[in-house]
This record gives sequence, structure tokens and C-alpha cells, in this order.
Amino acid sequence: MSLNLVKPKIDFQKQDFLRNIGLINWSKMFKLAALLVTLVATSLGDECNSRDTTYGKVCVCDSTYCDTVPQLDVTAGNYQIYSTSSSKLGFNSATGSFQTVTDSDAIGVNVDASTTYQSIIGFGGAFTDSTGININSLPSAAQDNLMNSYFSESGNQYSLCRVPVGGTDFSTRAYSYDDYENDTTLEYFSLADDDLQYKIPYIQKAKELTGDTLKLFSSVWTAPPWMKSNNDWAGIGWLKSEYYQLWADYMMRFFDEYENHNVSFWGMTPPERTRRRFLSSVLQQDQCYGMGADDNGKAILYFGAARLRKGQNRMINKWIGENLGPTLRSSKHKDIKLIIHDDNRVLFENVRLMLSKPTTLSYTDGVAFHWYTDMLTPPSTTGLDEIQEYREDLFVLATEACAGFLNAVGLEQPVEKGSWNRGALYADSIMQNLKYGASGWVDWNLALDENGAPTYIDNFVDSPILVNATLQEFYKQPMFYVMGHFSKFLRPGSVRIETTISGTQDNLQALAFLRPDDLIALVIYNSGTSDVNVQVQQSDENAAVIEIEAKSINTVLYNRVSGA
Repeated sequence: MSLNLVKPKIDFQKQDFLRNIGLINWSKMFKLAALLVTLVATSLGDECNSRDTTYGKVCVCDSTYCDTVPQLDVTAGNYQIYSTSSSKLGFNSATGSFQTVTDSDAIGVNVDASTTYQSIIGFGGAFTDSTGININSLPSAAQDNLMNSYFSESGNQYSLCRVPVGGTDFSTRAYSYDDYENDTTLEYFSLADDDLQYKIPYIQKAKELTGDTLKLFSSVWTAPPWMKSNNDWAGIGWLKSEYYQLWADYMMRFFDEYENHNVSFWGMTPPERTRRRFLSSVLQQDQCYGMGADDNGKAILYFGAARLRKGQNRMINKWIGENLGPTLRSSKHKDIKLIIHDDNRVLFENVRLMLSKPTTLSYTDGVAFHWYTDMLTPPSTTGLDEIQEYREDLFVLATEACAGFLNAVGLEQPVEKGSWNRGALYADSIMQNLKYGASGWVDWNLALDENGAPTYIDNFVDSPILVNATLQEFYKQPMFYVMGHFSKFLRPGSVRIETTISGTQDNLQALAFLRPDDLIALVIYNSGTSDVNVQVQQSDENAAVIEIEAKSINTVLYNRVSGA
């Protein structure tokens, strides 16, 4: 496929008449023609097999066909753009050239590589049991296409993924790795069949597709019930103090067992939703609230906006400072990054109280946030600047997000197959998190079925890929392609650089990054309903005017010019 934007043919005998009635502005016409000419669509990738749905569009893949990302090939003086829009899914690529002309009517986007911010760690999703169950339901060739879509060079090239320690709400049952009562030596600790069948095989495949560069971090949902005060998976309870060290040892055993399967970890969160999991260990709860205990052990029900109680925080700090931290740093897994909080941003007081404790701070490498209360406390309210006041080398990651989660309280549908609006939620969240200091953004389930399942507690939600086992096909949603604009083009080690937008355009967001290969990746997101012309300045002399389609996300890649 080739798309050439060329100067229109003009009947010069009508020139004066047309100019007099205002139908032609010759100056602007030739400026735009000079800027837009030679924009040619590339065709080195397999295009989206588009299918309309009630909510929008999906790209259909099966054992015989799946769309891919066109090859990146940027030459001197030119740029390459990848576009995804509500009207056309997939990665639609074109090339163009920088010119020595300008368009005063275009929205200006200026990039300054001399002003730098955070480095990128990665983007990805989670290897839940439900993910593995759905991938496993497909024929082997379709499985390969799904895994390639996420991890290969022709796909999204995910670089950072999450691995649950034991069961989650996206399992078919509650389980831990040692369900033997009072096994204080962890003699009976063993991985579950779920790990061996639904997690490890696909992690190993992902490692193979990424050339073993995939970073993994673990998150644990609950301790075994016998370690908890209520001896149950859920309900009102907390980790018994006599098992603080044992649970730290439990984490190390998890790393040992996965290492036996050639799976090593870059990071860990201790544990997922620290306050709620440590004190209540609630496995089945929705995203908004949990059960806990007050300073005297009395049961309380709290909502996300509730202030973290200092007594509870002392327990968490004690466990990290006296048990988990020393155990981790003295083990063969000592280089694993310890990432605290792993909870909603509305509970940022938790982070302050943890980082204000010197021992906790000394073991901490980063802070993790979920997106579920960002409508109350957006990334701008708790940015990297505040966290780095405690220590400059701390990083921030967004570690869990999923659309449809308000289904738990009856406010939305769990799955909206093909919804551009849900892709737009991802785009806005990722752009805002990166703008305010996040070094990566990790989605929740990599794949679910068309009902948002399986989930043994009926916590049905959406996913970037939906699997139809009956038809032996899967569907890439707009969320998948939005994720790809970041995971594919903002490679680990890329550095965010200064980006400014001139002109009035409330619906336009832009962020630029200097990649390790010295290419600049400029992500432009247009949430509005109108197309917008954007002038990208490569240098003082050269610019390109690019039409940004309504409801689209775009990545422009070009060579950095010395001094720019």
C-alpha cells in the first residue's frame, strides 16, 4: 500500500477568479504541499484484519494470520510515523521528510534533548493464571501468534512483566505454595500445577522471544491462611508476628523454585497492596476497599481515601526492615529490586510513612502505583519529585491497570469489545504517568476470554487481548495498540526529554524520548474529534507538518540532530 500526498492539479485559467472569492490561499497551499509531499505509507508489516463490533473495532488473529508492526527504517532527514486511530486499528506506518519551511497555523511541538528526566524501565502486563488458561485454549499456531504479538520484534516487544506469587482473583481457585498447617520449615513448599502449566511455559516463551531481556517482578496476594490470624484466605485478619520471618523466607523459596525453571526476577513488590495484604491478606476484594485492623487489633472497614494508621504502618516497616529487607539482601537474590506500596495513589500517605523510616528507605528501590483511584488522585498529585525528596535514585512504576473494573460496583460493563474509549483511557493514563515521572506502565491480564474470565470471585474485567476458544481466534483491542506505542518505541534506557506544545489545543498531548539508538521517539495523542496539523521541529531550520487524526495515538521517530 502506498499513500502519496501530492500537489493538487489547478486550472490556472481560473486562478484569479478563485483567489478573488477566497477559495485559494496560494501561500499556505504551497507551504503545506512542500511539507506534506512524499509522505509514503510503508507496507512491511501485515495489516490489521479488522472486524466491527458493538463498541468499535478489533483486529482478528488466528492460526493462519495475525497483523504485525511495520519495520522501523529511519533515514537521515526523514521521519517515520506509526498511527493507530479509532477508525483504523493496527500500526499504520508512513515516512516523510523534514523541510526548511514552516506553517504558522499548525500546532508547534518542540523537543529539547538537552533537558532530560527519568529513564524508561519498561512496559508490559501480567502472567496471571487466567492469561495462561486463555492462551492454552488456542491451537499452538494461534498461541505463537499471540505471544509474538506481545513479545517479538514484529510485535509490541513487552519488556517488563508481572508474575503473581500464588493465586489471585484471576485464578480458578485460592492457593498458596504451602498449604500444610504450621509448616514452619517450609518442608512442603512447592509450586502449583497452575505455575507449571499456565505461567512458567509462557514466561519462558516470552524470554525466548525477547532474547532473554524481559524483566520480571513478582507480587504476592496473600500468605497461606495458617500464617494469618483468621486462618482464612479472606476476611478480617493479618499476618501473625511469629511468621514475619517465615513469610520472608517464603518469598526467597519462590525465587529459588522459579530459578530452577530458568526464570529469574528483576524486582518484587512486598506484597501487592501492602497495607491491605499485610494486615488483611484479602484475596477476594474489589479494587476500592478492603478489611483491616486498627492499632488495637479491632476490625475496621476502610476505603481508599482513609489515612494509613501509624500502628499498622509500624508493622509493615518492621517486617521490611527486620525480615524481608535483610533476608533479601543477604540471599543469592540480593540484586532484586524492592518496590514498595503497589497500591492506589490515593493511599500515598502509606508511601510517606514508609519512606520516612530509614531502615525501610534503605532497602527500597522504587514505588509502585495502581490506577484504580486516579480519577481522585491523578499522577500530577503524587509525582516523582516528591518521592525523590526521600532519595534521588528511587523510581516510580505504574504496576496495575485494567478497564472495566467498575463492573464490580455495577457502574460499567466488564468487557467492551473493540472500545476505543478504553484504549483512550490507557493512552491518557500512560501519558500522564510518564509526564509525572513514571519509568514504566504495566497492564493487568495479558489475555482474558470475551466475558473477562476466568476469575473465581467473578471479578470480570477487560483485557487488551480477548480469546475466543470456540472459534480458535483472538482479538486485539485498541488497548493493545495503545500499549504498543509505548512498549515498542520507548525501549528500556530511553530518556524522557523536554517537550513543549505551542498553540491552543486542549486535546493534544505530546511526550518525547531519546532512545538508546539516538533516535527521538515523539508520542502524540489526539483525544479530540477533529484532525490537527502538528509542526514537529527537528532543528532550527528543519520541520515537518504532520496531520494527526482525531482520536488517534501516533509515534514519530527521527534522528537526533546535533545540538538539538
